[in-house]
Amino acid sequence: MVKTSTLLFIASLFCGSTVSAQQRDTLKTDSTRKLQPVTVRGYLSEQQVLQVPASVGILTAKQLSLQPNNSLVSAMNTIPGIRMEERTPGSYRLSIRGSLLRSPFGVRNVKIYFDEIPLTDAGGNTYLNALDGSSLHSLEVLKGPDGSLFGANSGGVLLINPVNRGVDSSLASLSFTGGSYGLLHENAAVHQKWSSNELNINQGYQSYDGYRDHSYMQRHYVQIVDRYKYSNSNQLKAIGFYSDLQYQTPGGLNLAQFEANPRASRPATATLHGAIQQNIGITTKTLFGGLVNEARLTDRIRNVATVFGTHVNFNNPFITNYEQREESTLGGRTYFELNSLSSINLEWKLNLGAEWQQTNADINNYDNLQGERGKPQALDVVNTNQHFFFTRYAATLYRRLNLEAALSLNYYQYKFRNVFPLDQTNLNTKSFTPQLMPRLALSYQVLSNFIWRASVSRGYSTPTIAEVRPTNNIINTGLQPESGWNYETGFRLRNRDESLMLDASVFYYRLNNTIVNQRLPNETDYFINAGGTKQLGFELNFTGWIISPRTSGIIRGIQFNEGYTLSRFNFRNYSINNVNYSGNRLTGVPKQVAVSSLQFRLPQDVYLFVQHNYTARIPVNDANTVYAKSYHLLQAKAGLQFKAGAKARVNLFAGADNLLNKTYSLGNDLNAVGNRYYNPAPLRNYYAGLSVGI
Repeated sequence: MVKTSTLLFIASLFCGSTVSAQQRDTLKTDSTRKLQPVTVRGYLSEQQVLQVPASVGILTAKQLSLQPNNSLVSAMNTIPGIRMEERTPGSYRLSIRGSLLRSPFGVRNVKIYFDEIPLTDAGGNTYLNALDGSSLHSLEVLKGPDGSLFGANSGGVLLINPVNRGVDSSLASLSFTGGSYGLLHENAAVHQKWSSNELNINQGYQSYDGYRDHSYMQRHYVQIVDRYKYSNSNQLKAIGFYSDLQYQTPGGLNLAQFEANPRASRPATATLHGAIQQNIGITTKTLFGGLVNEARLTDRIRNVATVFGTHVNFNNPFITNYEQREESTLGGRTYFELNSLSSINLEWKLNLGAEWQQTNADINNYDNLQGERGKPQALDVVNTNQHFFFTRYAATLYRRLNLEAALSLNYYQYKFRNVFPLDQTNLNTKSFTPQLMPRLALSYQVLSNFIWRASVSRGYSTPTIAEVRPTNNIINTGLQPESGWNYETGFRLRNRDESLMLDASVFYYRLNNTIVNQRLPNETDYFINAGGTKQLGFELNFTGWIISPRTSGIIRGIQFNEGYTLSRFNFRNYSINNVNYSGNRLTGVPKQVAVSSLQFRLPQDVYLFVQHNYTARIPVNDANTVYAKSYHLLQAKAGLQFKAGAKARVNLFAGADNLLNKTYSLGNDLNAVGNRYYNPAPLRNYYAGLSVGI
């Protein structure tokens, strides 16, 4: 644990805001002297975050631009309550206010949307690593369970905005970044605007040799968003992307291997080949797309209707098997919004909607013959159906009190049959009892610049198909959903000119039937329901100007940001094989995380950004007998922006990560066999780049 004095020292030394400009929305020294009001669209219509009766984390285009553009990890981890890991380049894990117990890799109990379209499929899987970070405009995180509008989840919701809705002219940009360990990242973007149509095209390419042996990654990415306004108040959007991602996985190391040579891949043993011999890695080809129609039926009624589909080809040669998956998803989502007449005494909105998804998956495992597919081990068909109905009523009284009541009714079912070795012809069906997920929330403007909020919501998350049919090749029909209640209160405080903002919250989440990842001696995964968890947490985010922006002097402005997370998460009623883990800390969760940063604005459009991340030690097994050490990460980025001709703007930048040259693991294999918990992250590394916007 870090002592209070140390935390204060770190905060005072390294804190700052993460506000700059995205490479195609470049920073300008004549920007406003106060923080711009931040808006969110997470609750179906745009509103200022100050009034929202929920804990919301936001990463704007300006904030994203100051972070390394080859990964979302550093940016996401600036949001209190969020932990994102990257065990090897391209291998993401994401947790919102919870553990990574359910996630050997990927995303489990979080619902993710790409604009209005679910990126999370009906089986609960989300291929977040398919996306190119530089092609995304902004992100919103709704922290804590919120099924009122988004269906089953027990962690929270991530909303991805692929384009800038506020651009009113045609733009083009091109950027290149190169760095240590063979990093190369290129992105090109075009935004073309006509009288009634806007077309956005993004193309990205990234390759990275990696810090460790056998950790090469490569991704090709194309994203298209076209918006056609067929009347003054109606529009149709076509949204899609194609991603071709491949990355090698070096595998986990035990402590002795980690300390002896952190760059090594997993070595062979007397009974198993190593990572290089088995050529372990993942290849994912994802085609995603849909149509979103927004129509204003009357002055007071609006409808949004979406149809979408996804196709994924997934290959994963692993130590003990070679997995292939082919997954196809179809779905639709629609909701109506009824607005009240404008009134100073009462304004309200009523939403009614539904969402449906069907994912059909062929999941096949074979022997892995040093990276080549061998004889079949198990071949299965798993078809998943998930749908829910939702309603929400939100009211504002006297422009001071905001009330919200929302409810969803959730249905979940999967059907399965074994093709090999049982040669089943009929599909077996597993249906879960329909579940209600309510949410009640309010916020009250106590003073003009002080708003208090409180909420209670139910979390509910069915097991994903990757958990029902894990890598041990056995379909576990006994695995039950996890569910619980989250109680929360907090406040937002700002000064009169909005040059600073403080957001704090405390919550208590009591989760039942918690789904936990376990591993067999043959390295395969399986999942069980633990008795439950109790999760008490505190989150704080502060942003403000130390020196307000100005047009003279050596320092033209200093902005400060501090994000702090305190987690007291413990197991309860949890025992396996007569071993009782009740009271133990939740595996994979640090008690404290403090992320602090400073941004300096200097003459001639020069900027400097410095960020510090302290993460406390992390238990890596349920018994809490082994911990990954705490670490301090220091990163910096500097840039120069200038005009080249009448329309072009150039941004030259360079940065460094892990300046303290710490040896640490950014992504641990929890409950790993052979104590192979550690996936070492790169030591001190550098990058530099150039972007041009027209």
